[in-house]
Amino acid sequence: MLKPTYDVPPLPPPGAAETIAVLREAAQAHRFLAELKGRAAAIPNQGILIDTLSLQEAKASSEIENIVTTQDELFQTSLFPDRAGSPAAKEVARYVEALKCGFEGLRERQRLITANGIIDMFRILKRTQEGFRTTPGTVLRNQETGEDVYVPPQTGDEVLAHMNALERYINGAGNELDPLVRMAIIHHQFESIHPFSDGNGRIGRIVNVLYLTQQGLLEIPILYLSRYITNRKADYYRLLQSVRDTGEWEPWLLYMLRAVGETAVGTLKLIEQIRLLMADYKDRLRSEHSRIYSQDLLNNLFRHPYTRIEFVQNEIGVTRQTAARYLDQLAASGLLVKHPEGRNNYYINRPLADLLTRGEQLDREQR
Repeated sequence: MLKPTYDVPPLPPPGAAETIAVLREAAQAHRFLAELKGRAAAIPNQGILIDTLSLQEAKASSEIENIVTTQDELFQTSLFPDRAGSPAAKEVARYVEALKCGFEGLRERQRLITANGIIDMFRILKRTQEGFRTTPGTVLRNQETGEDVYVPPQTGDEVLAHMNALERYINGAGNELDPLVRMAIIHHQFESIHPFSDGNGRIGRIVNVLYLTQQGLLEIPILYLSRYITNRKADYYRLLQSVRDTGEWEPWLLYMLRAVGETAVGTLKLIEQIRLLMADYKDRLRSEHSRIYSQDLLNNLFRHPYTRIEFVQNEIGVTRQTAARYLDQLAASGLLVKHPEGRNNYYINRPLADLLTRGEQLDREQR
């Protein structure tokens, strides 16, 4: 039997209160976020974290929607974007493009997150010129049972009105609710409006991290939030719907606040491991390859776990012949692993790739 349409509430929604439990969880999440923000600044080139961690976030966020690829396939796609690859890997790669588009838009629009900016991200993700839904008929169903779970706003006018209201709420001043609580409300509201024909979960999760950046809780969008949700996917969908069914917000708010806190802790650990690995590579480059050492070369090896001659050539400003010589020397000393690819080669920073893969393996064991 079809469930009645949920009346998407005005913002802030009634019942979304800062209870003692919510405030306690928010305070802890803020503490870990502040530590993450400070620790991330220790990485000399912030592009390293944006490129490396956004790829991991893209992979985990896509897995929530059952779009699954491997680390190797994903890195290969980033190396050779024009080469034929799996549709899943290419869609995950577009998630990274959408996230970067959103971050650039945040800077260009004076830290505003707009409805048009959200449409831009959707168009990149889905490779389409569509915008918000304009025709009725959208129903959300349980993928396992086929049961109708939720009917979002149906007409184009409704969707547009709700998204305009959400834009005002995202960018509005004077809201007394904690910004992390607002993030959880914004995410629920976005998913309830369900403004697009597809990709709503992924775009909604990009908006999460952009909002944290807009609010100054992060300098760059590096919070790996989807990993937490992937490991607790059933709770994520259950609590999203529970708010619609019961009007009870606290369990949802606590879930999202814990997601922020635990993800910040995990991201802290990962960044520290990356920092230590970079320091080790820096020492080895200086001692074993002093003639070719530069900070730009080190950054390249960590911005691209899989790198190629063109990346080095373009990013550190050397000729193709020089870039190839540098990479071959690093491979000969064990800092990189060289792989042939047709008539060309690519090079893997194996310790970094393994570091990223180990986190993924731990996640699978915890599920």
